[in-house]
Amino acid sequence: MLFCKTYGLGSQGKASRQAQLGPVEEREYCMTLRQSINMIAGSMMMRGRPRAGLTLTRLTLTRLTWVRVKWVRVTWARVRWARVRWARVRWARLICLAGAAAGLTAATARAETEIKFSLDQRLEGPAAIFLLAQDSGYFRAEGLDVPIEEGAGGLEAISRVASGAYELGLADINALIRYRDRNPAAAVKAVFMLFNKPAFAIVGRKSRGISGPKSLEDKKLGVPPDGLSYDQWPIFAKLNDIDATKVALEKISLAVRAPMLAAGQIDAVLGYSYRVYVDLKDRGVPIDDVVLMSMADYGLKLYGSAIIVNSKFAGEKPEAVAGFQRALLKGLKATIRRPAAAVDSLLKRDDLSNRQVELERLQMLIRDNILTPEVRENGLGAVDGARLTAAIDQIALTYAFRAKPKASDVFDPAFLPTAADRKVD
Repeated sequence: MLFCKTYGLGSQGKASRQAQLGPVEEREYCMTLRQSINMIAGSMMMRGRPRAGLTLTRLTLTRLTWVRVKWVRVTWARVRWARVRWARVRWARLICLAGAAAGLTAATARAETEIKFSLDQRLEGPAAIFLLAQDSGYFRAEGLDVPIEEGAGGLEAISRVASGAYELGLADINALIRYRDRNPAAAVKAVFMLFNKPAFAIVGRKSRGISGPKSLEDKKLGVPPDGLSYDQWPIFAKLNDIDATKVALEKISLAVRAPMLAAGQIDAVLGYSYRVYVDLKDRGVPIDDVVLMSMADYGLKLYGSAIIVNSKFAGEKPEAVAGFQRALLKGLKATIRRPAAAVDSLLKRDDLSNRQVELERLQMLIRDNILTPEVRENGLGAVDGARLTAAIDQIALTYAFRAKPKASDVFDPAFLPTAADRKVD
């Protein structure tokens, strides 16, 4: 009724108006009222209620009877409903926009940079670090598509990356140093140190007379000729005053190394500690009969396995290399916290692996080769320049360099995550 009283509508209002106004004045009154209603309608349309505004404009002033007044009341109810409906429309539009943005994000994610990554060995405990990062979506979050492939040895991973067939890989940095010396034009460098302490070891049995480095003299040592530990044997022998001529080196394949040592056919073997030690345990050799000599505990200053990159790719897509390392760092930290979950990622690809064996292998690697005192102080991934220089000097004890490299020739820290991010939690 407020609307009717204000504008003089209804039967009483009309009679009163006609008694007070002449024909001309009534037309002017109607025109003024029409302008007022149009202003109200325009205001509603400006405020986002077009239906209500259009409804009001449909009112004809010459037929504003009591029935029309009642209709106007209904119209106001419709205005309130229009507000609700318009709000719903606006939310629907927002949802559509969000969906479109999500679709755009998905399309962007599909346009990922591919980085083919080569492992240095078959799928086993250490590979779980990369597989967990992949399964957790860390690479994808950096805009990377990272297929991970097995390798058949450290040299294969280096040659794959140097040729450009693979963008990144995992390889022993000492093998990389020798490879670059033999191939000066090789476009490959290390960018992230994974094994701060190398896993090179000599594993023997007390029951076969093995107790320390010097006890290897007059014994039979099994050596896989293509194994990286074999390259370090001359350095180890020199540093520990072993007469290498008194050690019988028996060349054997990796497949028979643990079985031959377990059967007592040889006295000790060369290999990666986390590989040979766990394999012997798995074959039932008593732990108190196993002698583990990590070469790093007997004078070697060498580093171990590192992430290597094709230099051309690094120059063209530095952010992709940096993104890979950020994702790897997340995967590495997650593996340190939850090694069992990382091994589950491994078992998805190789259901023939023994879960307990691979878990023990990974835990041993983390404890002995990754979380070293140097890493706890300086963070994951980096190298100490003085130590790397000393390592190159040790390699030179038994290897004749064509051109002895500097530490900066071998390792490029430019792509590493920040020091704060690399700190061990």
